[in-house]
Amino acid sequence: MKKNQKGFSLIELLIVVAIILIIAAIAIPNLLRAKIAANQAAAVGSLRTISSAEETFNSTYSDGFTLTLTQLGGPAGAGATCQQAELVDEVLSTAPFQKSGYSYQFNTTGGPALVGNIPNGCTASGGLGFSVGTAPIQLTSGTAAYCIDETGVVRVNSNATALGYPTSPCSQSGLVALQ
Repeated sequence: MKKNQKGFSLIELLIVVAIILIIAAIAIPNLLRAKIAANQAAAVGSLRTISSAEETFNSTYSDGFTLTLTQLGGPAGAGATCQQAELVDEVLSTAPFQKSGYSYQFNTTGGPALVGNIPNGCTASGGLGFSVGTAPIQLTSGTAAYCIDETGVVRVNSNATALGYPTSPCSQSGLVALQ
């Protein structure tokens, strides 16, 4: 070999690759924890959005709370009705009801809000209450499950399993309120 050749030796390249791998080993776990924290914050935000949308639906249509998540949403650009209120985005209101690594489960609580005089445009009376639970789709997308009901209090199960929804109604689940 000539002494004046340009380029890197094999040893120099191996050292650079080793340094890159060490940096990646430090950075990737932090990136995954940040992703989990962002997913959990988004899940809590979505639950609060659903609770606000339920209160808006109740006051707008005077028909209690919705019977399904689908009733809270609807296709973008369509006119809002009692059957498709367009109060939450179509991602949350369309099966399989998943957003940001979390899956959502909606339950009605109590009986019908009205036994007669159902408002125009509504095919059935809404419910006296609702409970929405959310759980991580897999444990790499979150480590806590949450729920909310007509009380508006978000409750948390910090020892969640994948798709381990909190019991309904949320206020009777025994879970602690989110601080």
